[in-house]
Amino acid sequence: MTQDFGAPDRSTPPRGLGWLRSDRQDSGSRWYVVYGAAALIFAVFAVTLYDDGFLSASNLLNIGRQAAPIAVMAVGMTFALAAAEIDLSVGSVAALSSLVAAEAVGGYGFFVGAVAAVAVGAAIGLVNGLIAVKVRIPSFLVTLGMLGIVSGVARNMNNLQSLPIRNDTFSAVFGAGSAGPVSSLLIWSAVVGVVGHLALHQLRWGRHVLSVGADRAAASAVGIRVDRIRIAALVTSASAAAFAGVLLAGRLAIGRHDLGENLLLTVIAAVVIGGTNLFGGRASVAGAIMGSVVMAMLNNGLILMGLRVADQLIARGVIIILAVALSMREQRES
Repeated sequence: MTQDFGAPDRSTPPRGLGWLRSDRQDSGSRWYVVYGAAALIFAVFAVTLYDDGFLSASNLLNIGRQAAPIAVMAVGMTFALAAAEIDLSVGSVAALSSLVAAEAVGGYGFFVGAVAAVAVGAAIGLVNGLIAVKVRIPSFLVTLGMLGIVSGVARNMNNLQSLPIRNDTFSAVFGAGSAGPVSSLLIWSAVVGVVGHLALHQLRWGRHVLSVGADRAAASAVGIRVDRIRIAALVTSASAAAFAGVLLAGRLAIGRHDLGENLLLTVIAAVVIGGTNLFGGRASVAGAIMGSVVMAMLNNGLILMGLRVADQLIARGVIIILAVALSMREQRES
């Protein structure tokens, strides 16, 4: 099969890129798994937790609010995994960005606060990408180290103290407000989801990301700038995590050193459940968002059931193992 990836003078690309089309056709089967899991979890909680208010309008809206920052981070992580990279620093980036937003809002206003926070995230992603590409260290190790660095910076930034946000406009726009009955958190997550979907599936850059994840050597052979794509994918992931930190800060009206740090496992689970291949080459932004809803619904149900935090961590860990096992099975079959 021949595909045009920006190098019209070349003939049929290596086999690694031709695999993308068949893989895209096979991805439909994963949607049945995602929808089935969502429907099953919802049905179980609706029956078992009916008396605890699981189906109440306020609780369902709360699930949506919990899912929103997870979905934003999951969209960014989708690009990283699609390019066969991974970003373990997203939780600490979200926490640091919440502090940066809280600090900047007080002196420069709500818009500058949000932009500064996202810019910090993009800078961290750029450092991650440059080290992974230029120094040739796997992104797993680079972002693991960056997780510790950013977490330490966040803790030193205000001596472990929360920074209150007293700008009502910031809170209304980025978390606590709404447009009619629709929370601003849901609006922002929908905007990020649409932009991410169009970028991944409609733009040439998105096809290049998938190509690099499927086969770097083949992508390089047809003229794709592999290093730039890898760096851009990690910048996208960190930027999305920073914006999720802005949303968390807006919802709670504070910046904290640990805000969002515990979301890493949830985000990875949401992305893999949604159909993104952990080893690159196949991804779904819409699936990542649906996976985020599944994880938020699961977390909400476990809390209503009275499970301890430790038990919730165990449940999330089991889900990740199952999702990765499914991804590895599909990789071997491909």
